[in-house]
Amino acid sequence: MTAPVHILHLHSSFDLGGKEARAVRLMGAWGDRARHTIVSGVPGALGARDSIPKGVRYEIAQGDLPLTGRPSVKRYEAIAHYMRRFDLVLTYNWGAIDGVMARRVFAKGAPPLVHHEDGFNEDEAAGLKIERNMYRRVALPAAHALAVPSEVLEAIALKAWKQPAARVHRIVNGIGTAHYFRDPEPKAIRGLVRKEGEVIIGAVAGLRAVKDLPALVRAAGGLSGKFRLVIVGEGPERATIEGAAMAMGLSDRLLMPGFVDRPYRYLRHFDLLALSSKSEQFPISVVEAMAAGLPIASLPVGDVRRMVAPENLPFIAEYPTEVRLRDVMQGLINGPAARATVGAANRVKAVAEYDEATMIARYKALYEQALDRPGALG
Repeated sequence: MTAPVHILHLHSSFDLGGKEARAVRLMGAWGDRARHTIVSGVPGALGARDSIPKGVRYEIAQGDLPLTGRPSVKRYEAIAHYMRRFDLVLTYNWGAIDGVMARRVFAKGAPPLVHHEDGFNEDEAAGLKIERNMYRRVALPAAHALAVPSEVLEAIALKAWKQPAARVHRIVNGIGTAHYFRDPEPKAIRGLVRKEGEVIIGAVAGLRAVKDLPALVRAAGGLSGKFRLVIVGEGPERATIEGAAMAMGLSDRLLMPGFVDRPYRYLRHFDLLALSSKSEQFPISVVEAMAAGLPIASLPVGDVRRMVAPENLPFIAEYPTEVRLRDVMQGLINGPAARATVGAANRVKAVAEYDEATMIARYKALYEQALDRPGALG
């Protein structure tokens, strides 16, 4: 029997988000054909481990290598030495870029590496940092490939990071769309009891500054009609969001149940999904909501305009302001027929274009190409 592929995952953070959800889904797809070692650049940020499917062979190697810190030859050498234990290295986002640089500086005996860029945090939400662009230009030639989920990131990789088109692979995030168009579990969201005539505005996001959920609360504060705002997620911005709701007089209309796993269990409790992020690329929450047959009210970030069905475009704000977000949410609150029509069109597009089978097949081909081992992952 062929030995399983030993894969090292170097994550900027391994708390559950879009890239982590995709990574653990792919781990499940490889099954017993691979085993995994996971490192988080943020100590203790390991929330995604609870989502790793049963039966997947993995270990957490927290503290085993200096993934982050000041650039130094000694640190790069230590990272490169550690990586030589593995068949394939997968690095994720800026917080793991030093793994790519270590392979550039100490290439001898290094396994193949695929780098993934999924978007930017608060520190680059308003614009890319020149010094990081330069660092990526130097490091990324050491990668077999660069994988990105969005057209926006693909353009950045080609222009700002000067990567050759042959090495940049745009693979859109996919989900198991068949799971999402089902009746929601009645008690999946603790404390949610719909009142008669109430429109439920949902958001699914880590409570981080880049998601700008206080802006969503402020936008909701200008809405008319009966509504409830439900924000599913956990993170350091909880108190700030609650403070915004109190300032807007919305505390009794805001429900924050914390993190709730398996969104297909509860998304159809919502009447629409709202997105207020300062920076996104190809947000998985939008794909999930589309698969659940929901309309999307969003700021014009990342690929959201390209993602949604044409019928949904009037509800993607023209400008990234709270007032515009309020206006597109108001249009959906006032129009139950529009919500139904737009949601149905989104569902059709999600099933046709964003099912996980296509995503898994493309990552499988990319990783096996890097390994030069066709069929290694099944």
